[in-house]
Amino acid sequence: MAQLRLDQRTVTTLVAEATTAPSMHNAQPWRFRFLAAERLVLLRADPARAMPRSDPGNRALHIGCGAALFNLRVAAVHASLVPRIRLLPDPRDPLLLASVQLADLSEAPQEKDLWRLHPAIRQRRTSRHPFSERDIPENVRATLQAAAAREGATLLFPGLWHVDTLLELVRDAESRDLVRAEEDEDLVRWTRLGGEVDTAVDGVPAYAFGPRKSDGKAPVRDFSGRRPVPDRGSAAFERTPHLALLGTRGDGPRDWLAAGQALERVLLEGTLRGLSTSLTSHPLEDRELRLLTRDPGSGVGHVQMVLRLGYGPKGPATPRRPVPDVLSVV
Repeated sequence: MAQLRLDQRTVTTLVAEATTAPSMHNAQPWRFRFLAAERLVLLRADPARAMPRSDPGNRALHIGCGAALFNLRVAAVHASLVPRIRLLPDPRDPLLLASVQLADLSEAPQEKDLWRLHPAIRQRRTSRHPFSERDIPENVRATLQAAAAREGATLLFPGLWHVDTLLELVRDAESRDLVRAEEDEDLVRWTRLGGEVDTAVDGVPAYAFGPRKSDGKAPVRDFSGRRPVPDRGSAAFERTPHLALLGTRGDGPRDWLAAGQALERVLLEGTLRGLSTSLTSHPLEDRELRLLTRDPGSGVGHVQMVLRLGYGPKGPATPRRPVPDVLSVV
């Protein structure tokens, strides 16, 4: 059966929803190319948005692009399309991370459960505000673990002793940043202060920093660094933060893309269940510290992300690049 040609408006909507995904420092390190005759979307890494200090191997870049890929899958199913995914389709082109064939319903079965996640794409936020001490019910935890497993990853809720270890690693990462002034380069590049806030299309604007931590143990990165932010205020954060470790068996580009898709699936499921979320990559940016985040008895091979989950403010929306800046149609 001949396929109907997809109109550019539909593809623009799909990409707009894909790019609501989280990425390290909201750098949005992706580009999309739509081959109209083939109904094929190509997802490419944008090396100009890489972070040589914080992410020298581009692991976090791949995770961010994987999260955008998952959103694209959800958006495609919502548009009554069937996304056929190939990861790393051309070994000669390492920047080409995935191809997505947008098939008609008549040609293949849909992942119908993805349709249910579509409302959460626009609702999901990163919250750097205090959460309550309320526990996360076991059935919600099980749902999030199942979501990660659907994408080939593992989600672990560590015990109290392991949480304390993770918090110590976050403090170690913060201390290393203070000692090594050059470690701030990526953070300074991707944060928006003063007049930049109103015109920003990427990065983390000052209004999304959240309050300074006056008390508590929650691992929340202070994006202001050494720079003053007027009228920011401070607050007490949770004493017993609810953390989760997202891991994969392997630790290469394909695993990082899988981790990104699993991460976004977990975040969308959590959003639908009323959870607020933030991501803690700080101790994962140093190879030595990252190795220590793993619990050898847990079965998690390589930790790809530390999630903070709980009940509290959702956080503001952060800026996004206009679709014409990230999508080309041929």
